[in-house]
Amino acid sequence: MNTLLRRAGLAFAILLCAAPAFAEDAPKVDSGDTAWMLTSTALVLLMTVPGLALFYGGMVRKKNVLATMMQSFIITCLVTVIWMVAGYSLAFTNGNPYIGDLSRFMLNGIGDKWDQAFILGAGTDAAAPQTIPETVYMMFQMTFAIITPALIAGAFADRMKFSAMCAFMVLWSLFVYSPIAHWVWAPTGWLNALGAADFAGGTVVHINAGVAGLMCALVLGKRLGYGTDNMAPFNLAFAVIGASLLWVGWFGFNAGSATSAGGRAGMAMTVTQIATAAAALGWTFAEWISTGKPSVLGAVSGAVAGLVAITPASGFVLPGSALIIGIVAGVVCFWAATSMKHLLGYDDSLDAFGVHGIGGMIGALLTGVFAYGPLSADKDHAAGVYIGGLAQLKIQAIAVAATMTYTAIATLVILLIVSVVFGLRVNQEEEREGLDVVLHGEQLG
Repeated sequence: MNTLLRRAGLAFAILLCAAPAFAEDAPKVDSGDTAWMLTSTALVLLMTVPGLALFYGGMVRKKNVLATMMQSFIITCLVTVIWMVAGYSLAFTNGNPYIGDLSRFMLNGIGDKWDQAFILGAGTDAAAPQTIPETVYMMFQMTFAIITPALIAGAFADRMKFSAMCAFMVLWSLFVYSPIAHWVWAPTGWLNALGAADFAGGTVVHINAGVAGLMCALVLGKRLGYGTDNMAPFNLAFAVIGASLLWVGWFGFNAGSATSAGGRAGMAMTVTQIATAAAALGWTFAEWISTGKPSVLGAVSGAVAGLVAITPASGFVLPGSALIIGIVAGVVCFWAATSMKHLLGYDDSLDAFGVHGIGGMIGALLTGVFAYGPLSADKDHAAGVYIGGLAQLKIQAIAVAATMTYTAIATLVILLIVSVVFGLRVNQEEEREGLDVVLHGEQLG
């Protein structure tokens, strides 16, 4: 036993001495870029708490409001720790084309040159010089890692055990989110090397979360009374406030993904606003034509669909293209969240797949159509220029298919493991009573 402990201690010491991602000629920190990225990080965190918590909480029934908001809050806490311990290292160190290494385990080495800029992927041909400290980059990416699993919760609202939710989110963050983030955004990732264009998370965040949400909805089954009981939202005012916070926070999500305060960030912010407004109008008018009344929930859902669809394209397209992406996303996501869902018979409670999965696919594929070369060129990055056309569209389709396939299989495996250990779903009596009281012993007044 003593020998085993000594070997384990030696292995841990070697791990902590792994080479950091700095280089001798690391660029200097730019205070303007750093200030923008600190602001963007706060904006993206705002998207989950309180934004998503209010958005999702307002759309469920009164007996599940607190439990739904609690999911967003606790996921924020869980993923913060998981990202610090291993998630960041698995996503953004060099490793191999499919997963990073553990040289940043427990954020090892990140404080060695805390006041200096770093080079992402130092020592590789595709290394990307940054003008911000690695602590800021790590925190910015942490907020993405937080909101992605939080989005999944919309698919299983009203019926998953709290213990199962916690275990699922930990495993999913490590074994699904981190690898796909590495594929797409790490300089050594295989989709990055292939030339997949995903500026702020069409594949990594939205398709990833949407497909995982669909798997959760299929495995857990429908809510009790689905299709017969009144499941109208408890408080649409909460949902509107939450969607509005998401809209504002999304400027950090998209414009912040430029990692600098420059023209590319300005264009990303511009196209984000245009696509969001266009999608909200697209959904609203599609619903108006279909049902005779434009709903408040439809308008805010359309806005979120536009935010989702423009995410992968935001650093690569011009305003006119953004308008088209927004309109397409609004109309198609309306169809997916209503007609398609009922046609296929699954219960995606808050349309995680219908909005994020479908919207992410639309955005990722249309990025391949509309990518504007001179805008997407990054003179300091070896990845090159993304130019819309059949070649780029083919690459985008590969990225979409790869993300969907891996996420679906890995999510299913994780659900099966959690089901065996914890059980996934509350019983029927508990579901009727509501998760607020059953899981947390609290309720709204």
